[in-house]
Amino acid sequence: MSELLKRIRRTSLHARIMKAEDTIPFFRDGMDLGWSGFTPVGYPKVVPLALADYVEKNNLQGKMRFNLFIGASIGGDVEDRWASLRMTDKRWPYQTGKVVQQQVNDGTVRMGDKHLSLYAQDLAYGFYTKERGGGFDMGLIEASGITEDGAIILCGSVGVAPEVIQNSDKLIVEINTAIPSFEGLHDIVMNEKPPFKRPYLVTRVDDRVGSFYVPCDPDKIIAIVESRETDKGRPLSPPDEMSEQIAANILDFFQFEVKAGRLPKNLLPLQSGVGNIANAVVGGLVKGPFSDVNVWTEVLQDTMLDFFDSGKLSFASSTSLSLSEPGFKRLYENWDKYTSRVVLRPIQYSNHPESIRRLGVIAMNTPVEFDIYGHANSTLVNGSRMINGIGGSGDFLRNAYLSIMHSPSTRPSKTDPTGITCVVPFATHVDHTEHDLDVLVTEQGLADLRGLSPRERAKEIIARCVHPDYRPIMEEYFERARHECCGKAIGHEPHMLFKVFKMQQHLAERGTMKIANWD
Repeated sequence: MSELLKRIRRTSLHARIMKAEDTIPFFRDGMDLGWSGFTPVGYPKVVPLALADYVEKNNLQGKMRFNLFIGASIGGDVEDRWASLRMTDKRWPYQTGKVVQQQVNDGTVRMGDKHLSLYAQDLAYGFYTKERGGGFDMGLIEASGITEDGAIILCGSVGVAPEVIQNSDKLIVEINTAIPSFEGLHDIVMNEKPPFKRPYLVTRVDDRVGSFYVPCDPDKIIAIVESRETDKGRPLSPPDEMSEQIAANILDFFQFEVKAGRLPKNLLPLQSGVGNIANAVVGGLVKGPFSDVNVWTEVLQDTMLDFFDSGKLSFASSTSLSLSEPGFKRLYENWDKYTSRVVLRPIQYSNHPESIRRLGVIAMNTPVEFDIYGHANSTLVNGSRMINGIGGSGDFLRNAYLSIMHSPSTRPSKTDPTGITCVVPFATHVDHTEHDLDVLVTEQGLADLRGLSPRERAKEIIARCVHPDYRPIMEEYFERARHECCGKAIGHEPHMLFKVFKMQQHLAERGTMKIANWD
């Protein structure tokens, strides 16, 4: 308790300290709840789990349901527990839990999806809760402290916590005393409304234009609960041979661009998505020839610590420290070494087009699939089954100096030794259009699409990115579509519209995408 009292520097709030189970009466069915948290870091843990225990104990499954508005994914210990008890009715904008994902796809949970910078902005505008006049009934925030004037010191992520604090009628704050205070790591800029929004005057990755704290009216805080639950983080397996080959293709491309004078020797600020390929790319940079590199991204994974240790990474801006448990342990043991070169920002700022474009960010993200003209699908398998959500990939890809998407050429399948092709004639859902992407990469090679017409792009993608087992099928599709469409003077981006998904149909019916022909 003594550590908790030290973390709450506004002493009048000490009277609002209570146990997690004492907050249960504050909740009622149908509430709109805003939470802190981003890629499972910095989310409230003890209060949501206490409420889940209450629902389970009193057989209230499906009778206490809530609309959740969170920065991105949170830990499965909370996300899937709530979903399994049918406590989640609506969920914005990104999730990674197995149970909640199943419920999104079977219709139990209503999920919405949007580019994260726009989501954060629209959250503050009240668009998602307009039926109740905007805002939230309650905000749940994990914090590492409260200042003398009641401002909130966040933890290892920012996400949409500022918007939640700003727009919630009431707040429950979990103070996590199991982790260090993150005071000084944040650069908080609150959302303003048009037409007089001020620009983000950032010209360097290490610029700061905001505050260390999220301003908060102390009268909103109805409860403070101590948490001793640490973030479980995002474990990642070591990069496989395919991921390392994709990374090697990207690093070769960077060196070529430096020699051509299109990139400086220390590159430009890097954005890297989540997952093993992103981890492999950063791992390649650790061993690569580039130094004095900066990062302007959304999440920092474990290999970013390796990048710092190599002496080649100078500074990193992010909205979340998406580390594994060993990664957090390493961070806490070398606190000053790492945190002196890191800043955490809200997603409406970290992902804002203005900052991304001004800094000339190089964006790198992984899709579900991309097609021969350069459209990419990041969210929906076969155009229908939601995986996680678009996240911030579109924020970066649409505005970057270089927009790169990397993917295996195939993904494993139980019914075909080659697997399912990730390069298709026509993406079954389009999150990133041909207008957004510059470079596509698989372990087979890299296709630089800059300055190419659609038919030129198709030839480049098929030749360089498609797995050899699928290349003849793709070549046949393109040549036949080109012949038919150009002959009718409709061939700018030729497609055989009624045959284009034949490979997916063949997979569903026969377990393989290797069709004999397109007839």
